[in-house]
Amino acid sequence: MIITKTTEGTSLTLVLEGRLDTVTAPQLESELRSSIDGIDKLFLDFTSLEYISSAGLRILLSTQKIMNKQGGMVIRNVNEDVMDIFEITGFVDILTVE
Repeated sequence: MIITKTTEGTSLTLVLEGRLDTVTAPQLESELRSSIDGIDKLFLDFTSLEYISSAGLRILLSTQKIMNKQGGMVIRNVNEDVMDIFEITGFVDILTVE
């Protein structure tokens, strides 16, 4: 998975490319841990995210909890396959998806 990071003031955008699964979830978790201090708006761009597993969903849930205290988190450009996973798991009701 490739993660591209852009920071503008207290806003952070991470563009994820590839698969967010058991192998790559620790990479995202590490990136988020080192990047979200002082951030009040987190944007995750899923334009090039092909797949998300339960390990990826766990990272999103834990990050959502942190960002609820700091500001907010928005997931953008979700493809149909990933959106299906969000809908089946109920994450579409928990996360802000644009």
